[in-house]
Amino acid sequence: MELKQYWLIVKRRMVLIALIISVSCLAIGIYSYYFIKPQYQASAKLIVNQYKDSSSMLSSIDLGSINTTIGLIKTYKEIIRTPRIMKIVVKEYPELGTTYGELMSKVSVSSVNDTQVMSISVRDDSYKNAANIVNAVAVVFQKAIPELMKVDNVSVLDKADPQEFHGPVAPNPKMNIVVTFLLSLMFGVGICFLLDYLDDTIKTEEDIENILGVPVLTSIPRFKERDVTEQVNQAPLTPTAGRDNHASFDS
Repeated sequence: MELKQYWLIVKRRMVLIALIISVSCLAIGIYSYYFIKPQYQASAKLIVNQYKDSSSMLSSIDLGSINTTIGLIKTYKEIIRTPRIMKIVVKEYPELGTTYGELMSKVSVSSVNDTQVMSISVRDDSYKNAANIVNAVAVVFQKAIPELMKVDNVSVLDKADPQEFHGPVAPNPKMNIVVTFLLSLMFGVGICFLLDYLDDTIKTEEDIENILGVPVLTSIPRFKERDVTEQVNQAPLTPTAGRDNHASFDS
């Protein structure tokens, strides 16, 4: 099948494709703007230092110690989201009004490559609540590390400010509509080709040649009654011979 034939298939059902795209984009737009609760994100940063023990810091930090600390961060990232840490947060900060299971689903931990900085992020329906939660998790983790790892090498570098104004990070209605447009466009085109594949009626001369294997000698155009009436009305009026014609003779 040539590219032109593909285009003809799509062109015949362009209205169907436009309808699918319009309905899909309208539905996802309404859902994104009016039915999805906005999500806000707050972050706190921790820095992991290298210590000889719990009370004295290395006088000099070399490349090897930094690499060791970066490797230790991977362990800390897993420890933060454990039920043990989350239960301590719930116990020490009852005003948060959440369970440790909900905290585990809201908290995410990341680290910048080749740095000693960890970032704790929390998503919630309110930025103020998200900021309070992330600050509580950061403080509890800092206090719990000396007991768990027998070394005090975690410090809170930066806390989230609950009084600051931050816009929601989700949902993104514009992005949702763009993605929906692309998906519905592909779906509509796919439906067109499926309907064309299932349609076994003969529509063009090429269909006859492909099915019967013989060339088309002639074709009869389809006439509508309206076309015939228009041709008759547009025909010029000419005088006819008969009783309507009168001749006069002069004597």
